[in-house]
Amino acid sequence: MKKLIIPLFLMISGSMFSQVAIGASPENSNRWTFGGGIGFGFGSNSYFNLSASPRVGYRLTDDLEGGLLGSVSWQKSNAYSSTMFGVGPFLNYYIARTFFISANYQHYFINYKDKIYDFKDNANEDALYLGGGYMQRIGTNSYMQIGAMYNVLWKENESVFSSGFVPSVGFVVGL
Repeated sequence: MKKLIIPLFLMISGSMFSQVAIGASPENSNRWTFGGGIGFGFGSNSYFNLSASPRVGYRLTDDLEGGLLGSVSWQKSNAYSSTMFGVGPFLNYYIARTFFISANYQHYFINYKDKIYDFKDNANEDALYLGGGYMQRIGTNSYMQIGAMYNVLWKENESVFSSGFVPSVGFVVGL
């Protein structure tokens, strides 16, 4: 019986240890990333803005990440109120974990209400943001990203956005 148990024990132990890659750290074995940003603003005429943009990504290579980005924004003032939801894919390329180049497409669903003229509107708008920025490590596999994007589909007097330029600050965990 001992002759059967000892070799069986060694085979089971060997097969369990063979599942662990030598030299791989636990933070590098998971290729999923999570992050996003939140924002708020105040202004004249009782203007208030609150926004959130969660994201989930997957590291396709060590320097290339793709995923899905969402956004929600709520704005209110004495003159109007609006709610905006957006969703779309993104692609980030990381340069030495210090800089990044980014592209993301967003399709927005916008609900707008003008309080002065009692006017309501629902609209959709597409945006293709291209840009990049700087990354600062803030943990083992966590980074703060500071950058700027430009919506190449933005058209003056046709867009709900006042400008095609968008500064950004966000966080990502899992790189």
